[in-house]
Amino acid sequence: MTIEQALAAAAALGLARLDSQLLLLHTLGRSENDRAWLLAHDADVLAPERQDPFMQLCRRRVAGEPLAYIVGHKEFFGLDLAVDPRVLVPRPDTETLVEWALGVLAAQPAPRVVDLGTGSGAIALAIKKHRPAAHVEAVDASVGALDVARGNAQALGLDIQLRHGSWLDGTQARYDLIVSNPPYVAEGDPHLAALVHEPAEALAAGADGLRDIRTIVCQASSRLAPGGWLLLEHGWDQATAVRALLAAAGLGSVGSRMDLAGLERCSGGQWLELG
Repeated sequence: MTIEQALAAAAALGLARLDSQLLLLHTLGRSENDRAWLLAHDADVLAPERQDPFMQLCRRRVAGEPLAYIVGHKEFFGLDLAVDPRVLVPRPDTETLVEWALGVLAAQPAPRVVDLGTGSGAIALAIKKHRPAAHVEAVDASVGALDVARGNAQALGLDIQLRHGSWLDGTQARYDLIVSNPPYVAEGDPHLAALVHEPAEALAAGADGLRDIRTIVCQASSRLAPGGWLLLEHGWDQATAVRALLAAAGLGSVGSRMDLAGLERCSGGQWLELG
């Protein structure tokens, strides 16, 4: 079996060509940036001991397992993060939240930041990478998720404080930024069926998907420093409801940011209390 024949066999299973190329590069121990190498070597024979492992990976992908779980990592905001089924796969749209976070922190020399529901540590680590002087905490209710985040922090050489807990429970600190990509899918949402490989507790949040966002917004006003920001990711159709929650909690400068598809994906507000 040549490399081209292996890719054709993957296509026959119904696998997209990009996915099959990335899985073949992973099988061969090559960088995912070596797709041009595959094209230049499409007539090369694929070693017999590589053929079955490659096809097994392809079948896992066809069955719906995220590519990131299969290869064990995902790029996010320029960071290579280890991921596995204990955490959600970081999405490109969440980079919108990081960009907004870095914007509101730009004028502060050493801001205090907490990332709630950190999962793989993606948001916390991206902020720490771009703001080394920031004191960054990362909280998660899942011990397994914290293990993944800890491993990523160590691999990247980024010093963040990891804490086991539920949202802002157990802390009396005041933060310049509270940021979160919490669960926000309604429990009856049909899209959950396509996400069965990812941790359900990191996806669904009550009948309308806003249960955890309500909790965070309710807690945030007593945990924000004067002028501090609360920034949240949410569902494509939840921006109006989240802005209303933020305004009702007394936050000002309430607004939303659009994701890569032009949908309102993040909303936030600023705690304007003085003193």
